[in-house]
Amino acid sequence: MVDSSFNGGFTLYIRYKIRTMKQLLSFVLLSAVFFTSFQACAQQEDKSKRPSPPAKVSQAISSGAMVTIDYSQPSLKGRTIGKDVEPMDGKVWRAGANEATVFEVNKDVKVEGKPLPAGKYALFMIANPDAWTIIFNKKWDTFGAFDYDKNKGQDALQVTVKPMTGGSPSEKLNYQIAKDGTVTLLWGDRKVAFHVS
Repeated sequence: MVDSSFNGGFTLYIRYKIRTMKQLLSFVLLSAVFFTSFQACAQQEDKSKRPSPPAKVSQAISSGAMVTIDYSQPSLKGRTIGKDVEPMDGKVWRAGANEATVFEVNKDVKVEGKPLPAGKYALFMIANPDAWTIIFNKKWDTFGAFDYDKNKGQDALQVTVKPMTGGSPSEKLNYQIAKDGTVTLLWGDRKVAFHVS
């Protein structure tokens, strides 16, 4: 015969353990939710507070296409292009700062007379004294130009243009898109333009 006080005590012990386990499980789940929320907030940094803040320019050009350039805007801050800050001659450059510059067109267009399908592209450039290579790469969601070599096979188009100088230097990197489709990069004393039609 089992002592009823033992049976009652054992039941209370089991209830206590179950309640403790439920509290522990609730604490672990709540901690996991809090940690995940904290991580998500940390990842959504305010990009406008970066040293090279985001900028965007859009223009409906005369052919009817909408051209958009989404980029980050570095400042010279007394540095020399080609020595202290990109672009460096002969090296692939993200054509901005932080993430790769994104060039987007909503319709098929021609860039310097060569076809470029509608879509988003990473915009890279290679600066040289006599000519700049403008590269439109299908792998647009990337940071900088660090992975360009491995994604080089995804180039949709490359064109070559002549650089210009003159005018007043631009402290901040800036893109302009004219109604006639001329896209211009202004950075320090550098001026590079290509035509979209």
